[in-house]
Amino acid sequence: MKVAIPEKLKTHLALTTVAFLYGLNYMIAKEVMVKEYLTPFGFIMLRVIAGFIIFSIIHAIFIKEKLDKKDLLYTVMCAVFGVVMNMLAFFEGLKHTSPIHASLIMVLTPCIVLLISALIIREKVTKGKIFGIILGLIGAALLVSNSGNASDKVATIYGDLLVMVNAISYGLYLVLVRRLYIRYKPITVLKWIFLFGVILVMPFGGYDAFTADYSSFPINIWFSVFYVLVLVTAGAYLLNAYALSKVMPSTVGFYVYFQPLIAAGAAIIVGDDSIDLVKVCSALLLFTGVYFVNKQQKL
Repeated sequence: MKVAIPEKLKTHLALTTVAFLYGLNYMIAKEVMVKEYLTPFGFIMLRVIAGFIIFSIIHAIFIKEKLDKKDLLYTVMCAVFGVVMNMLAFFEGLKHTSPIHASLIMVLTPCIVLLISALIIREKVTKGKIFGIILGLIGAALLVSNSGNASDKVATIYGDLLVMVNAISYGLYLVLVRRLYIRYKPITVLKWIFLFGVILVMPFGGYDAFTADYSSFPINIWFSVFYVLVLVTAGAYLLNAYALSKVMPSTVGFYVYFQPLIAAGAAIIVGDDSIDLVKVCSALLLFTGVYFVNKQQKL
């Protein structure tokens, strides 16, 4: 007998999968760039090309839905924040910081989503949520201020600030793109977003992507590239798109909170990162802020 999975459960399973994909991505993507097989911008060029090809094939076979011309400019704006600024800032920042730093800073995303939602879609902001946002900002500031210290040579202020730019861009994207996901199938929206992404990223990463020495890639680097191009790019964006068509952006943003736990656990297990007092204090401030931001928020 076929068991029907409730829509709400499917949505949260999709978001949990996204959290794991992104959580492991901090460590896997960093390996490719630190060893200089690909530059951050070259890697992003491959991501948007792969995403566009995958989504176009699925769209041509199963969907065949058209995007209204009046929504093209709005879709370009979503591509700028959801693909161009988001990806370029994240990968360049990740090269210059540690997986734990990057994942903890990304915890600010839900707070950013809440602020933008309040401004754009008039989501109610309580005093408790404002207090949570302030705690989150203090936690992120503490983390960034410790970058480059003798105890944390892997992380730099430059890298942390770029990851913060990524968090802001991604938060804005989650709020803006929901309007499209309500009107169209997720694949239709992603196909167009990644098409514009290819065009906009080309001046930054085209040369690096097309001149990389792919013959020198060992099997573990090819696995990392496959993971980022197929699972993180196509898989995570598609699952997020599905979730955004069902729930509010702030609910999707909530699942970013799981990424530091996954990223930290993976990085520590393989010896790529370590825990210190500043990171623990920053994490406590960030997660306490997260608690207050979501205290009265229905999932």
